[in-house]
Amino acid sequence: MTPHPIEIAVFAGDGIGPEIIREALKVLRLVADRSGISLSLTEGLIGGSAYDACGTPFPDESLNLALQSDAVLLGAVGGPKWEGLDYSVRPERALLGLREKLGLYANLRPVLVFDELADASPLKKDLVQGIDLLILRELTGDIYFGKPRGVTKDESGRRTGVNTMIYTEDEIRRIAVRAFELARGRRKKLLSVDKANVLETTELWRQVVTETGRGYSDVALSHMYVDNCAMQLVRNPSQFDVIVTANLFGDILSDEAAMLTGSIGMLPSASLGDGKALYEPIHGSAPDIAGQNIANPLATILSAAMMLRYSLNRPEEAALIEQSVKNVLRDGWRTPDIAAAGDRKASTEQMGDAVIRKLSSLLREPA
Repeated sequence: MTPHPIEIAVFAGDGIGPEIIREALKVLRLVADRSGISLSLTEGLIGGSAYDACGTPFPDESLNLALQSDAVLLGAVGGPKWEGLDYSVRPERALLGLREKLGLYANLRPVLVFDELADASPLKKDLVQGIDLLILRELTGDIYFGKPRGVTKDESGRRTGVNTMIYTEDEIRRIAVRAFELARGRRKKLLSVDKANVLETTELWRQVVTETGRGYSDVALSHMYVDNCAMQLVRNPSQFDVIVTANLFGDILSDEAAMLTGSIGMLPSASLGDGKALYEPIHGSAPDIAGQNIANPLATILSAAMMLRYSLNRPEEAALIEQSVKNVLRDGWRTPDIAAAGDRKASTEQMGDAVIRKLSSLLREPA
């Protein structure tokens, strides 16, 4: 009997999105062909490109495609072209909509410094070499979704902006459980980041994380204020293993941590719920280089590897993709964002093809 195909929704999005997604799909198709995985890849519109075509950044057709799929692979959304639009129809609203509608409350952002790229980091090599940490960001609560929100005017015309930071203990507990489980599978060390000395919302966060930790006696739990964590990430990043934090803090800290690697173009991410999942590189749409075939596709390829690990339960194939990326870097291939003197300069397509060659040699032929 032919197995039911695994349904993957593919949203290339805007800017460099189509270029980097193209390389990731080549990798996924090779893995599927060699490993006997039945994949169904269906492309849809999202972000600015969807607005141009449909008048909305998140058409119903795209939502339905995502809901009917086992996982979503996304390129990037947004760009200056759409910055003048009303807030309600900006491309970024589609990404928030995906997270909300699919119930994606856990955002995993691994920060791994490849030995070959340690010199590319703005920090000293001895500070970043060997870094392997994971930031777990709560994704569907906090100030991004809290109400009331908006901008109002009083009788004199003076404007007031309001956003509400809010968490229920159930929202905190479910992300805490994810964090402890992830830490248990790594080095059994978890840091919870908050601002409990100032914000009551995060005082509750600290209380609930501590309570949850009583069921994980094998995991060492510690707490840190977000401002101190931001400093420690550039002072002594190797002290961290798994970091769990709220939506706003996680947004900022994960981008800061990304630069430890030397390029935001190297980092993948996974957004997980209780059934659905979204995989995407953490960088933006980079409209200034779109269409030039120079964008770095490795973060998107590594996001596809995360999809194989977390949604398809194929950790061996995921590890082979990651090893292929390491091998390509070891051979000296670099896109412009990570290139230095003496490196082998690669276009987006050339970098993808280099990964394909390495991966092809590692994957067994189907029986």
